[in-house]
Order: sequence, then structure tokens, then C-alpha cells
Amino acid sequence: MRLPVLVAVLISATACLDRIILDGTVKSTRDAAGAFDTLSDLEVAKIAAASSLVQLEGMQKLAPDNEDALYLLTQSWAGYSGAFIEDEWEQAIDKEDDDAEAFQSKRARDAYDRAIRFGTLLLEQKRPGFVAAQKNSETIKAYLSGFTNKADAEPLLWLGAAWVSRGSVASEDSAIVAELFVGVAILEHAVALDEGVGYATGLAALGAYHARSPDAELAESKRLFERALTLTNRGALTVQLLYAQNWACNAHDKAAYEKLLAEVVEAGDVLPAQRLENTIAKRKARRYLAPPRLKRCSF
Repeated sequence: MRLPVLVAVLISATACLDRIILDGTVKSTRDAAGAFDTLSDLEVAKIAAASSLVQLEGMQKLAPDNEDALYLLTQSWAGYSGAFIEDEWEQAIDKEDDDAEAFQSKRARDAYDRAIRFGTLLLEQKRPGFVAAQKNSETIKAYLSGFTNKADAEPLLWLGAAWVSRGSVASEDSAIVAELFVGVAILEHAVALDEGVGYATGLAALGAYHARSPDAELAESKRLFERALTLTNRGALTVQLLYAQNWACNAHDKAAYEKLLAEVVEAGDVLPAQRLENTIAKRKARRYLAPPRLKRCSF
């Protein structure tokens, strides 16, 4: 009778060891993730990012409650869609290719859906009640008030960014648009915890939201973008890109639009820690200065 017991103990010990190794691998992956942001070759970054997503999905399936894996998947799916899929979607719009536009829009929405799924799992694990709190702005703000640590700002940032960005690529879906208040509340709380989180990405995302149309909250948008520029010392070029794309475009301020984008294009390696994001911003800025985008801004 002792042999089956011994075998069971050995199997259990092996399973525990495997989980310890897996958890350590995921943690090391998160700790080393900053190195990815120093790349400048967009093709290498695109291939590497796609490969990393597949690996992370596998790790999360083996360790569904691993918070590092849930965080990385939330951040990575949101970042991959914003950096690469949305870029292809915008190019399709500029070329007036309806089929490609619909295809890339679907890809971007699917990617943001995955980011939101993993971010939701992470929040429910940290503080149960997130899904139930999505009734209205009061209930979601009450739920978010339970996050009081500065370290919570990053996971909230990427979930909120994915939520709001999904609204941009799926603006024809009234159900998605109706839920935008959830993403905005998440971003606002992330910024309240850490104003400069993600090189002021939270401030810039909120600035873009408040400039979503010519009759939106343009004064608040401008304030948020200016604060983001101050916090980043104008080194995180995505801030200038979003400032031009959203506020300057919808305010019909062509001079500000061209000045902001020219600053992005002409900038050197001003923030090595954000080299990849800045390289992406430069590529987009060149396209935004071309006639199709100028026309969309009614310049």
C-alpha cells in the first residue's frame, strides 16, 4: 500500500517543481521585457512580438492564475494591436481599400478583445467584482477605488488603453461604444495612482479620448497632452503623435498638427528606453503628414 502513496507524492512534488520553474520563467520574462523596447528594427520587433504572444498564451494556459502572465498578455496584445495592426488598418483607410480596412479592423478588435479578457482575469484575481461593477460610472469608480497601490497603475493602464482603443476600431458597434466609460474610468484611476505611468501613456490616451471629435472636450484634451509632454520632457514621441492625430486634427489647427509631427520625424534617439515606440511614432508621423491624412483632418 505504501508504493501508490509514494508514487502520488512524487508526482505531486514533480508538478509543484514544474510550476515553480514556470512561474520563475514568466517572472523573468516580465523583468526582461524592457529590453524589447530598445529595438529599432520594426520588422524584427513585429516578428518577435507575435512569437512572444504565442509563447505567453501557452504559459498562461499552463499557469492560469499567474499574475505576471496575465499582465504581459494584457500589455502585449494591446501594444501589438496599437503598434502594428492599427497601423495596417490606417493604411487601408488611407488607400480607401474597404476590404482591407474591414479585415484589419476585425484583427485589431480581436487583439483588443484578448487584451481585455486577460486584463479582466487579472483584475478579478486581484480584487473580485470587476465584471459586476461595470453597471455604470459610479459602480466602476467605486470598484476601482479599491486599488490604492502605485504598482496597480500599470495593469490598469494597459487594460484601460485596450478598452478605449477597441472603441476606436469598432466605432460602428453601439455596444462597444456604450462601454467606453469603463475604459475611461480605468485610465483615470491609473493616472491618479501614477500620473506618469507608461511614459505618460495614460495621460495621452485620455487626451486622445477627450479629442475624439470636433465637439468633444478639446480644452481638457489639450491640458492632458501638455501635461504629458512636460512629464516626458518631450522624449516619448507617441505623445506628440497622438496630440497631432487627435487634438490638432479635430481642432483644425494645421500649424500645430504639422509642428508636432515634424518634431516627431526630426527627433533623434531622444529616449533609448522607448526606442521602439519612438521608431513606430516616426513612421506613423511621416504618413500623417501625407495628403490622405491631411484631407481627413479637413486641412
